[in-house]
Amino acid sequence: MTLAFPTFTAGMVLSISLIMAIGPQNAHVLRMGLQRQHLWLTVIVCAVADVALISLGVLGLAQLGGLSDKLMGALVGAGVLFLSVYGWQAFQRFLHPRTLTLDTQDGDHHATLVAEPVSRRQAVLSALAFSWLNPHAWLDTAVLIGTASLAYGQGSTVFGLGAAAGSVVWFLALGVAAFWLGRRLNSLHVWRALDGLVALMMWGTALWLLNSLA
Repeated sequence: MTLAFPTFTAGMVLSISLIMAIGPQNAHVLRMGLQRQHLWLTVIVCAVADVALISLGVLGLAQLGGLSDKLMGALVGAGVLFLSVYGWQAFQRFLHPRTLTLDTQDGDHHATLVAEPVSRRQAVLSALAFSWLNPHAWLDTAVLIGTASLAYGQGSTVFGLGAAAGSVVWFLALGVAAFWLGRRLNSLHVWRALDGLVALMMWGTALWLLNSLA
């Protein structure tokens, strides 16, 4: 029992450190926050999807030795296609912002962007796609955390619980940050900057994945 808390904490720290970098999943949460559409639903789905991957890694993939080459190749291919298409969509939004309104509060004129409505089903499917069609998520969340849990022997389950808790804490914190930004930074310049950054990041990740297949 004395080792439970350090083991739990180790799992939490590793999980947070792996997902802390701004990646496709985190960028999607931030975008939903700026849109102020289904943010908390997106946060919940992303957290649950990560917990599922962590569970798969700790309880299954670690013992099996990771993903097979064929499965990994198929996953990378799907990830490249998804990231390329989403990057193109973000680039088009960067070039051609769609809907503008004029905010005249306090006599000031500010161009703001109004996002197209997103249904609950679309929000759930998008969050799942960013979570499960990203090979980095499988490598970092499932394989790496699953493998690391083996070092703790019988405490691997506690390590996995810590990793799952870290993922939940991260996405809740990211959701709060996205909500705060969405209430304060809803401007055309912020949207275009985010879309441009997302397009470059998606295409860069897709190229990196293609290079990994060479």
